[in-house]
Amino acid sequence: MSREGRRRTIAVLAAVLFAAPLAVLVVQAFADSWRAPAIIPQSFGWRGFEVAFGSGSAGEALVNSFVVALVVTAISLVVAWPAARVLGSRRLPRTGFVFLLLAMPLLMPPFLAGFGLTEWFIRLGIDDTLFGLVLAHVVFALPYAVLILLSGFSRELETLEEMADTIGVSPARRLSWVTVPMLRPTLAAAALLSFLVSFSQYGSSLAVGAGRPTLPIVMLPFVQSDAQVAAALALIFLVPCVIALAAAARLQRSPL
Repeated sequence: MSREGRRRTIAVLAAVLFAAPLAVLVVQAFADSWRAPAIIPQSFGWRGFEVAFGSGSAGEALVNSFVVALVVTAISLVVAWPAARVLGSRRLPRTGFVFLLLAMPLLMPPFLAGFGLTEWFIRLGIDDTLFGLVLAHVVFALPYAVLILLSGFSRELETLEEMADTIGVSPARRLSWVTVPMLRPTLAAAALLSFLVSFSQYGSSLAVGAGRPTLPIVMLPFVQSDAQVAAALALIFLVPCVIALAAAARLQRSPL
């Protein structure tokens, strides 16, 4: 088999490995009755979605998760930009130690980190609030955003910025004509990962914002009690993630 043939075979196998569990998830979401040992469900319907949205919690949780993820993404990019520039230019004497401190929340389970945050949030009076939930998610999304943006602030970018400054380009135009276009793929990747990290947060959401439902918190109890409802919620969960992935892919390809 040629090299091109092997690549196609690997691509097909990867597609099958991705599509197989997703296909089972779709079937499970619409299977009103699926008793073993039958391979195909005995009846199909919308019970999973009706139960998920019947109490209204799924709709509220979806909106909460989506809004929080958007806000977290914006804050993470704004904060990660200067941090990644400083770390990337090696202006600090111990950049590894600084990044280790920044990534510390990733070294422990999210629920434990959220529990530690809850103690401080209670003292500050921001526990069980939208602001507290956003702040808790930023703690986990920010290290990823910094790590990805760090790869974009290269010596090549600094050279182009210096050239633009030499010919008298203003800082605002240098940002829009040089820096942002050069960082566009990196920004898209950082935004995508920040969104996905926030949207899928369970431990910190449960610890900090238990009174404000998010989609992972609503979905998890159904995993053990009702597989059809859990599958329906999982499909709902995938929709914003796929939209974010498509938006990031388009941003990477299209000019500003």
